[in-house]
Amino acid sequence: MKLTDLKPGQVGIIKEFESSEIQLKLMEMGCLPGERVMVDQVAPLGDPISIKIAGYSLSLRLSEAKHVIVEI
Repeated sequence: MKLTDLKPGQVGIIKEFESSEIQLKLMEMGCLPGERVMVDQVAPLGDPISIKIAGYSLSLRLSEAKHVIVEI
């Protein structure tokens, strides 16, 4: 399941990344495999989404979030 498939309030565990190009950027922002992530809010038009990870909030575009594979 992709991070974009989670609904607000749902929690998942990051398993891997589909794109090596975006992987480094996301890892620098704290999106590491094994990290617990919760979708906090979705913008009115659906993009971007706000997630809570490692004790802080992070805003991601859907084009970035769709490359994050999570497990519920």
